[in-house]
Amino acid sequence: METVDVLVVGGGPGGTPAAMALARAGKSVMLVEAGSGLGGTCLFKGCVPSKIFRESASRLVDVRRAGEFGLRIEGAEARIDWDAIQGRRHKILKSRSDAALLAARSLPGLQVAFGRARLTGPRKATLEMNGTHREIAFEKAILATGSLSNTLPVPGGDLPGILSSEDLIEIHEIPRRLVLIGAGPIGVEMAQIFHLLGSKVVLLEALPRILEPVDAVVADRLAQILTREGIGLRVGVTVEAIREAERRLDVVYRHGDAEELASGDVVVTVVGRHPNVEHLGLENTGVRVDRHGVKVNHFLETDEAGIFALGDAVGQPMFAHWATSQALALARHLLGEPARFPKVDENSAVVFSRPEIGMAGLTEEASRALGMDVAVAEYDFRRDARAQITNDAEGLLRVVYKRDDRRIVGIHALVEGAADLTGEAAAVVLAGLTIDELASTSHPHPTLTESFGLAAQAALG
Repeated sequence: METVDVLVVGGGPGGTPAAMALARAGKSVMLVEAGSGLGGTCLFKGCVPSKIFRESASRLVDVRRAGEFGLRIEGAEARIDWDAIQGRRHKILKSRSDAALLAARSLPGLQVAFGRARLTGPRKATLEMNGTHREIAFEKAILATGSLSNTLPVPGGDLPGILSSEDLIEIHEIPRRLVLIGAGPIGVEMAQIFHLLGSKVVLLEALPRILEPVDAVVADRLAQILTREGIGLRVGVTVEAIREAERRLDVVYRHGDAEELASGDVVVTVVGRHPNVEHLGLENTGVRVDRHGVKVNHFLETDEAGIFALGDAVGQPMFAHWATSQALALARHLLGEPARFPKVDENSAVVFSRPEIGMAGLTEEASRALGMDVAVAEYDFRRDARAQITNDAEGLLRVVYKRDDRRIVGIHALVEGAADLTGEAAAVVLAGLTIDELASTSHPHPTLTESFGLAAQAALG
């Protein structure tokens, strides 16, 4: 039986950095990945592929808007080569996965194995790979197995042509008509991407508004943009069935008292994700699991001492960068070093809509729900120099701060380029800066970042 200091199950954005950090510190580590490469869902089926598609769609928009910048493009109209877009995706994914594997295998204490690991006891596991079995003994284990897409439990929910978001990434052609069920970040991003690429899109959401965790004012502004662009947005609906018709799928849903129909060549269900923790052999340990995922304490340790879990496997928030932050903190903790584990109320995230949404910390609604007395400083990007120069002046910034100590608890932006503002927003929230300190911070002009200072200065009068 082979023995290692640490067994890491899952080679995504949580497991891989944890394994590499521990191996660099001299631990013997085995990293087991069930897929064909390192990177996880984010790299192969999620955030990176969808942003590759978004970039192509955005470049197409830029070509079509060239006249707004005084440019006259002569000759043929820009056309979409979907095979070339998919080819570019494969090239980028392979490059990133190969680089991660090369970096991992360069560490002498780290073994990378492609197969499936199953715990057979609190300190033992079986690794199945290519029809062979290896018995592994370990001192510590980290479960970083990610998540899987939820299915929609309605009649017809398993018909051919009903895809998950992962399936949509692999689609061979752009559908003429596309129905997306679920207006969370993935649903909104995909709706806009395929709308820009030429699909007629209907987006259905059960909740009263899109992007439920996002600042309500920001989400409502984006909903207006989606509708104005021609995306068929319906909120507050209940999907009752999906039916197969001639060369199409009909989604039957109820909106108020009325029964309505949305037809598409392809239907995609984007109704959340659940932790991927089945078939891990957890029943052979003291690890507890509920509907949210693996139960862990503040140090990400399960009820079975020595077994830890992180990322999507422990539930929300399900973001690649969140898993990486947890992984690096856990590695420091296991090495006996001081470690600051990330807190949900300091998390940052981006919705790659168009315009983008960047968010860090608490929303106004969440702050008030926690009993905070907060105020909001706002900035309208329609008067922003940089946004006017790029002709992307649609959007706003909202800075949420406490009235008593003036500390900023949340920053939320809707503007093309918001993704690149979110790092500063996260730093401001983490540092606990006050609205007065933000107002006195010098930001370069003309940039989108100066909106932070201008919003704070406006709040101070």
